Amino acid sequence: MVAMAQEKALPSEQDPMHKTVFKSDYVIVLRVTLAPGQSTGWHTHSRDAMAVRLSESKTKMQNLGKDQATIVDHHPGDVSANDYAKSPLTHKVSSFGDTTFDVFDIEAFKRYDGPHGNAIGPVAAENATMRAYKYELAPGQSTPQHTHVRPYLIVAATPMLLKMTGADGQVMDHPVETGDLHWMDQKVTHSLTNSGKEKGVIVEIEWK
Repeated sequence: MVAMAQEKALPSEQDPMHKTVFKSDYVIVLRVTLAPGQSTGWHTHSRDAMAVRLSESKTKMQNLGKDQATIVDHHPGDVSANDYAKSPLTHKVSSFGDTTFDVFDIEAFKRYDGPHGNAIGPVAAENATMRAYKYELAPGQSTPQHTHVRPYLIVAATPMLLKMTGADGQVMDHPVETGDLHWMDQKVTHSLTNSGKEKGVIVEIEWK
């Protein structure tokens, strides 16, 4: 049975439940949305990856060759990092419970071409290629001003009215929905403010 599963395992981006929502020279972003009781097929992750959860949900995760599945709770903005380039993983994920599982799998094609840099703030998760910064913002709360000098991806883990203030004081308001994302590959200095009336969660994933 394990051998049959292994024969059918596909690269992550070829599994039908992994939908490509963004792709560049650096990264591919796959969105997995599983209704209660729905499952992915057996698939293999072989690139350094981050996962950003977008929903309150539970899953059963079963690794190939393991009889026991692991039940995991997920919350919007939860972020994890894995070094799959060094240790590939083949597994199957099932939505368990009564809510939809929604997640971004963010997989790196390559490391940053330029010099590596230090973290710009508290790190929520990291691997050999990327660092993640998670901002949980109450209404009216702002992040410290910070500068990205390497490529990064910004992900809205919840809906919010996001205000971005640049180094020059220029302000841009962005109403964002869960799963909105934006890729930047140029230097950016900004702070992020939740201008809405509910708590919001933003995740920035920066190449090292």
